[in-house]
Amino acid sequence: MASSENATGNIPNRLIHEKSPYLLQHAYNPVDWYPWCGEAFDKARTENKPVFLSVGYSTCHWCHVMAHESFEDPEIGRLLNEVFVCIKVDREERPDIDKVYMNACQMMTGAGGWPLTIVMTPDRKPFFAATYIPRESRFGRIGLLDLIPRIKEIWKERYYDILKSADQIVSSMQQKTTETPGGALSRDIIREAYEGLAALYDEKYGGFGQAPKFPTPHQLLFLMRYWKWNGETKALEMVVKTLQAMRCGGIYDHVGFGFHRYSTDERWLVPHFEKMLYDQAMLAMAYTEAYQATGNDFFKRTACEIFTYVIRDMKSRSGGFYSAEDADSDGEEGKFYFWTEGEIRGLLGPSEAELTTRVFGVEKAGNFVDQLMAERTGHNILHIKKPAHELAPSLGISEESLRHRISAARLSLFAARDKRARPYKDDKILVDWNGLMIAALAKAAQVFMDKVYLKAAQNAVKFILNNMRELDGRLYHRHREGESAIMANLDDYAFLIWGLIECYEASHDASLLKTALRLQEDLTKHFWDKEHGGYYFTPDDGEDLIVREKESYDGAIPSGNSVAMLNMVRLSRLTGNAKLEAQAVDISRALAGYVRRVPMGHTQFMMALGFLLYPSYEIVVAGRAEAEDTERMLHALRELFLPNAVVLLCSPEDESSDIASIAPFTKDLKPVNNKATAYVCTNFACHSPTTDVTEMLRLLDSQKE
Repeated sequence: MASSENATGNIPNRLIHEKSPYLLQHAYNPVDWYPWCGEAFDKARTENKPVFLSVGYSTCHWCHVMAHESFEDPEIGRLLNEVFVCIKVDREERPDIDKVYMNACQMMTGAGGWPLTIVMTPDRKPFFAATYIPRESRFGRIGLLDLIPRIKEIWKERYYDILKSADQIVSSMQQKTTETPGGALSRDIIREAYEGLAALYDEKYGGFGQAPKFPTPHQLLFLMRYWKWNGETKALEMVVKTLQAMRCGGIYDHVGFGFHRYSTDERWLVPHFEKMLYDQAMLAMAYTEAYQATGNDFFKRTACEIFTYVIRDMKSRSGGFYSAEDADSDGEEGKFYFWTEGEIRGLLGPSEAELTTRVFGVEKAGNFVDQLMAERTGHNILHIKKPAHELAPSLGISEESLRHRISAARLSLFAARDKRARPYKDDKILVDWNGLMIAALAKAAQVFMDKVYLKAAQNAVKFILNNMRELDGRLYHRHREGESAIMANLDDYAFLIWGLIECYEASHDASLLKTALRLQEDLTKHFWDKEHGGYYFTPDDGEDLIVREKESYDGAIPSGNSVAMLNMVRLSRLTGNAKLEAQAVDISRALAGYVRRVPMGHTQFMMALGFLLYPSYEIVVAGRAEAEDTERMLHALRELFLPNAVVLLCSPEDESSDIASIAPFTKDLKPVNNKATAYVCTNFACHSPTTDVTEMLRLLDSQKE
């Protein structure tokens, strides 16, 4: 163990040697923390001690609270060290461990969240689970000062009962991952997913369910597809209202852009202030597709603002994207984002301050209520009641003038806020979350014809492929301070392949498609369940945990299995490889039992299933790359919302693209009369090639049910 001291004179524990920002935050705790390692479990076995596992992440507010309240406390540290072998895990760095023990917590307590607290045997079998635990018992919640001695007593007096209970818990967990594949699913299950969401929809404020409200953009992506597939206008209305309400609410950062993690209230006003990379990626994708579906510039502007935030604040110099920004600054949640009326009036001229306070709902007493004190604090969370096009008439000014004046005021507020103590930034780079951001940027590059977004996506791809792969081509999960480490998981492969497919359709660089296919081979080789079908979360040569998880449900991010399923359908249609589509069908059967139980918990799965069950399109544009007629044809396609389509480019003069070697069916597809030509196939039937953009669009519109 290192012997250096920090400013307070504390000696660091073993976490001082780790790369994880979260683990380093606990390196000077009086708790004798171990990282997850064999040494810790060997010590527990040798000394016959239970293991105290604490899982969290660097931008988690309640993780900070528990750390300051308990893990930095010498008395708690002494008790923990006496009774347990203590292990700290960063859930973002080791999602494999987190998933296993979060599932255990949900099974044992019916709830979950972070910080996650697990007490287990030296054989890693859990027998106690909780989330945040206070230092002292209060409000019916046991505190560590009472809990630790109680577990010490139970471990001594009822040791064999504990072992038996832990075995039963693990057995139940293992049974959940071995479900027999089900039969084929039909469009009925897609309708059930839609109806489940419709039943939870909040007609007044948008979103689904009651407070707290999460963005869950994959649900919105599904609803847009349901509208497209079935002509169900209500599905699109739910999307439009929810996206508008979130953008106008306090969950959106109106000064610096980007979305906070979730809203603590039903109106989207009071957020939990952390900002996660994956939320920015998935929400940007939802706003981009909403622009395609509606043509409403409001959605385009929002997507572009999200990218402004990400490229400005979350992009590393090397091209990869950082993970998150904290909710707290100076030890207070949301402090960086609050405004008083006096601050705003002191920064802006009288007329601009009056307009700004009205537009952003600023009140003298504040619109933020401290829950503990149950009183207003003078702090305001900026939000707007209506989009600018609806707000301007009530203010007696034009929409253009309102946008211009608010933009100028925002820049003044941004400059002032930039002088405040900033929230902590978690600067590790994760392949899975980067894959989502690559996909979002590449999708926006297509729809908005923006080369800056494409370049940002390509640079992130280049960084990952150059810095986060082993010599045999397999991926690492995490990169920080020049070190790439930790074996990649299902989400790393699935989300990066998604990003590569989007990058191909944005650039038509065939090398990206080749890389996607290579990674898909590695994914199947090391993660596929040969007995039951579907993908395990961890590879066959990964760490042997008590359960090898196979997940189907969407959480804050979509299911890796469902993303992989959609990837394979798209890759199959792009390359003509029917085996990939057959494997996608195998996933649908493997997960059918889970999906039938909770259809609306599998919206990403529904997107993949809908690609298989509803009319689909394969479009090959044969023409010179970057020629005016080729670009015009591609642009016409990209303006459309065509979720069940793939688009390839065959450029006769660019032999280096080598698309025919990946997609042999394109070999003989040439420009007609030296003009850009569209070869359109709809629902497994191909039409005559056309050089006319209008005719191409007519062919795409003709396949309706």
